[in-house]
Amino acid sequence: MAAATFMRFAARTVLSAPACKAVKIRGYHRQYLTTFRSNTSTINGGRTAFLLTLPVLSYLGLEAYRRVQSATVVHALEKAEEAVEQADYLYSCGETEKLYQLLLQYKDSDDAEFLWRLARASRDLSLLAHIAADEKKRLTFEAFEYAKKALEKNEACFAAHKWYAVCLSDIGDYEGVKVKIGNSYIIKEHLQRAIELNPKDATSIHILGYWCFAFAELAWYQRKVAAMIFASPPTATYEEALAFFLKAEEVDPNFYSKNLLMLGKSYMAVKDQGNAVLWLRKARDYPPHTEEDKEISGETSQLGNNMF
Repeated sequence: MAAATFMRFAARTVLSAPACKAVKIRGYHRQYLTTFRSNTSTINGGRTAFLLTLPVLSYLGLEAYRRVQSATVVHALEKAEEAVEQADYLYSCGETEKLYQLLLQYKDSDDAEFLWRLARASRDLSLLAHIAADEKKRLTFEAFEYAKKALEKNEACFAAHKWYAVCLSDIGDYEGVKVKIGNSYIIKEHLQRAIELNPKDATSIHILGYWCFAFAELAWYQRKVAAMIFASPPTATYEEALAFFLKAEEVDPNFYSKNLLMLGKSYMAVKDQGNAVLWLRKARDYPPHTEEDKEISGETSQLGNNMF
């Protein structure tokens, strides 16, 4: 009686698991019955037979549990992959607000792939023209926290390093020149790490070029602040910046309107007007997909007024 009761309980428990196939469960059930009857016919006493079948039931129950767990993990992975694909599609379409709302569902995730995308989406949302100043600030710091968490979850994720560097630079806009320059070495280290992990990511290379360009054109008073913070403050040249912008273009031609603009600016800085005009024209004629593209087109036209 006890054996039969336990058998019904085990079968009902396994059958209630949604990920299990019915035919496999019935097979387990038949195997249990065969084992139980065989032991009953060879060993006297139902109680002894029941005890001898327990290891079989335990093993089968464990196998069923493992199958359920495996199916659950596979389903979760498939769902995560679908969410990432949807997020990347929305990003490619410039649907910033929809993307942010989608990824916000994963803000407590331990997956760096969600977190760095959420950092990027938060930052992109903060850059939209209709976002109020206080909301822009909130989103900027929020983006940094997501990037920081992504890096904590997976140090080997190149995108986590990239967006950590970008977001750390952004919050410097609210914390003053001293903090911004003080973070500059950290920013550069993370960009270099991102490129080391993925040499084919053009945006990481572009951002490092932008870092060089920013320090090459640093105003005198900012250089003075930098000298107060560091014994040897960060330095860079326009030639170094130009090399990174060209490398980014080599890795992924025409990938970003701002890279075209920065190539034009860099050639202007090194007094190469012919190449400056070439790249500024490319930036001007770049098909606009985002607000930033439109702004860059306008800036390029202004720069080229006396050159085109």
